[in-house]
Amino acid sequence: MYDWLKFLHIVAAMVWVGGGVAVGAFALRVLRDPAPDAVARFVGTLRLIGPLVLAPATVAVIGLGTWLVLDSTAWSFSQFWIQLAVGLFVGVFLVGAVFQSRAAINADRAAAAGDHDEARRQLGRWALGYALIVLLLIAATWDMVFKPGL
Repeated sequence: MYDWLKFLHIVAAMVWVGGGVAVGAFALRVLRDPAPDAVARFVGTLRLIGPLVLAPATVAVIGLGTWLVLDSTAWSFSQFWIQLAVGLFVGVFLVGAVFQSRAAINADRAAAAGDHDEARRQLGRWALGYALIVLLLIAATWDMVFKPGL
């Protein structure tokens, strides 16, 4: 069972990190697109990709990671590398909940109101926040591979 849990945990993490990199790259492309409705189209796509791809991957990573710790006699929540992973997830969650959601909502509202400059500014803020999320996810990947403190 442990190997299947680990496999699914890794696949979910691949989807989360890979999806984040892809979405970030598309955001940069949209920021360079001169079309006035580019941001509105991108934000509309985010409303689809977030709940259908990124959110389930996030929940799977956390759920499967927790299950892996509970399933193994070698791992415990008192180990530093697991505490670091939890801390990195909390950081990702806070950036997403506090910063990303607000920037995306503001970009969507500005685009709907026809304020394309403000929509681009908000999307630029969103892209910076997502870059931070990807960096935190890469740090979590490093933590999972090297297990510092073991």
